[in-house]
Amino acid sequence: MIRRINKVAVIGSGIMGSGIACHFANIGVEVLLLDIVPRELNDKEKAKGLTLEDKVVRNRMVNDHLTASLKSKPSPIYHKDFAKRITTGNLEDDLHKVKEVNWIIEVVVERLDIKQKVFEQIEKHRSPGTLITSNTSGIPIKFMNEGRSEDFRKHFAVTHFFNPPRYLKLFEVIPGPDCLPEITDFLMGYGEKFLGKTSVLAKDTPAFIGNRIGIFGIQSLFHQVKELGLTIEEVDKLTGPVIGRPKSATFRTVDVVGLDTLVHVANGIHENCPDDEAHELFRLPDFIEKMVQNKWLGSKTGQGFYKKTVNGDGKKEILSLDLDTMEYRAKKSAKFATLELTKTIDRPIDRFKVLVGGKDKAGEFYRKNFAAMFAYVQNRIPEISDELYRIDDAMKAGFGWENGPFEIWDSIGVEKGIELMKAEGLEVADWVNEMLAGGNNSFYTVKDGATYYYDIPAKVQTKKPGQDAFIILDNIRKTNEVFKNSGVVIEDLGDGILNVEFRSKMNTIGGDVLAGLNKGIDLAEKDFQGLVIGNQGANFSVGANIGMIFMMAVEQEYDELNMAIKYFQDTMMRMRYSSIPTISAPHGMSLGGACELSMHADKVVAAAESYIGLVEFGVGVIPGGGGSKEMALRASDTFRKNDVELNVLQEYFLTIGMAKVSTSAYEAFDLGILQKGKDIVVVNKDRQIAQAKKHAVLMAEAGYTKPVKRKDVKVLGKQALGMFLVGTDSMEAGHFISEHDKKIANKLAYVMAGGDLSEPNYVSEQYLLDIEREAFLSLCTERKTLERIQHMLKTGKPLRN
Repeated sequence: MIRRINKVAVIGSGIMGSGIACHFANIGVEVLLLDIVPRELNDKEKAKGLTLEDKVVRNRMVNDHLTASLKSKPSPIYHKDFAKRITTGNLEDDLHKVKEVNWIIEVVVERLDIKQKVFEQIEKHRSPGTLITSNTSGIPIKFMNEGRSEDFRKHFAVTHFFNPPRYLKLFEVIPGPDCLPEITDFLMGYGEKFLGKTSVLAKDTPAFIGNRIGIFGIQSLFHQVKELGLTIEEVDKLTGPVIGRPKSATFRTVDVVGLDTLVHVANGIHENCPDDEAHELFRLPDFIEKMVQNKWLGSKTGQGFYKKTVNGDGKKEILSLDLDTMEYRAKKSAKFATLELTKTIDRPIDRFKVLVGGKDKAGEFYRKNFAAMFAYVQNRIPEISDELYRIDDAMKAGFGWENGPFEIWDSIGVEKGIELMKAEGLEVADWVNEMLAGGNNSFYTVKDGATYYYDIPAKVQTKKPGQDAFIILDNIRKTNEVFKNSGVVIEDLGDGILNVEFRSKMNTIGGDVLAGLNKGIDLAEKDFQGLVIGNQGANFSVGANIGMIFMMAVEQEYDELNMAIKYFQDTMMRMRYSSIPTISAPHGMSLGGACELSMHADKVVAAAESYIGLVEFGVGVIPGGGGSKEMALRASDTFRKNDVELNVLQEYFLTIGMAKVSTSAYEAFDLGILQKGKDIVVVNKDRQIAQAKKHAVLMAEAGYTKPVKRKDVKVLGKQALGMFLVGTDSMEAGHFISEHDKKIANKLAYVMAGGDLSEPNYVSEQYLLDIEREAFLSLCTERKTLERIQHMLKTGKPLRN
């Protein structure tokens, strides 16, 4: 039987409930969101003369929660219109509507008695065969199952989302003891394919996989910080991006999540896992107890490990908690010689060998930290998972780790990891010794483009399931490499499709990347049938290499700069006018030149989490790689009979002039950066390259022909230019923009108007590219533009001058 999810009911509208409801709305599902009825009126309701019987009062709880969620940043919703897919109600008047849904998700308070009461009420209305799951993070399923019907139990599981549901990829599926295998399989598949998650099958053990390992890691650090005499800044420096973890690292992450949340989970593990060999590690240190007593819970209470204040000069300042004195003090910088040794190593996975060999306090910290983690995860098999890869998947998807514990252990060597453990007096699990004795020297291997893991019961390397829907560039790069330079690797994806993968720092687009793109097109036109531009880094690309532009401009090498910009423009035009289909696969930050690249591809297969925009105004220039031309062209293509064409053009002008960046791929359609009917969005980023390849094959096999160059772009000339100039004058007069902002905007106006033509006319793309390049170059001669570029290079933030 094919099971389809057209409508879900979410019971409980708190932070998690509303977030889950929004994410189902994100993927096009109709949502019924329910919560309890208030027991008394608030002051506003009393003032309006409302009663407890009024619908607006009865739905106040759910509506207030959903409204707060939709206003939160980052937003839980891909596009504001998607919130219309959510209908709200209350558990007394509207619970009967669950009979119409395909899936009921319970997200009420973490109390067994309340959950049992809710399930009892749901069963009165639930249609047989309907999926029913709980988002609990710790209550055993056998207790939630008590008193429930056979059909309920057969379709009941825990589906544990991580907060915020839109952004964190972990989706733990824990089947109940009576849950049908096909229901488990469906939930795992749905999480991957539709919700865009990493589905991890877990056992019904306290905190499941993600929180069990994650909270162990944090608790371990809590105990080590005093033992090693480290400050919280030093720990955050050591546990952040340098080892492939989020910028918020450890203590800042706890502040964001809330210390009370962490304490709740840690206490639960301590109480419910008496046989855990690290049982005492889950006991809270004294400084945590004191912070909880003081209600220093993090961002929600205004202070935690860090505290935001305003100093005597009226400037905002962040103070740090001194764990010895328990008083806040000015932040201290953290530096370690060991970290300096890793600066030339791009990938975190390649740094671990260096880090554990450090001779300073950092090296000692890493040796102790990884020894404790390796010892802990080896002993959780088979308690929390039968397969080691599920532990790695959970940590990467739920805690934002670039590499899981077993992958890190592999990177430093299994035997070296054992050496670290023994140095700390920790024992090695029998299965690890058996693995080595059997001639298996690593937890993972890569064969024929696929990842294999060590299967403990079978004692052999087994292919990791679920990979057929993915293309993993790390796995095919060595064997399928067709071309390589310092900026790109071109891989053969099979079926006649090549992939150009950026490999520069932050995937910036410089001469080497442009050369790689041209080489990719050359190769594809000669021996292949399509080209994908995609990578699996943290971000698609932050745009053009502004450092190179800055150096040329400072040295006044304007001929060379002109040639460099023309090379960028010509490469973009080759993307559009090649004889093979070109597919761009943006994700994460896709800014400036990266946005221009996508706008010139035949098709964009964007990850839902794509932040796309033309942001050149922030560094004092206009888009010079075809972006300004392209916005004028797209405006021209949307002119319709009886349109006020100036108003249409103005919208495209403002997209550039206000440096608008979409907060999701869906918003990029509103900005005119992605095009409806042509470009598509993929929710699961892991599937993006595979999807892009499929579309390249489809376009090629449908008989792709080289497009004809455009000479029919309608520009409005002086009519538009005059309007824009009047607008920028008034903006400057009102002190909304600076004199230099006005100069940049006027240059953009000149390009998008097609120059100062006396009347509307039709021009070629090349005409617009030439005046775009001229405007870009002229801005590069401006001192204030150079100041903006320099400031961006130094701080990563725009300068208003």
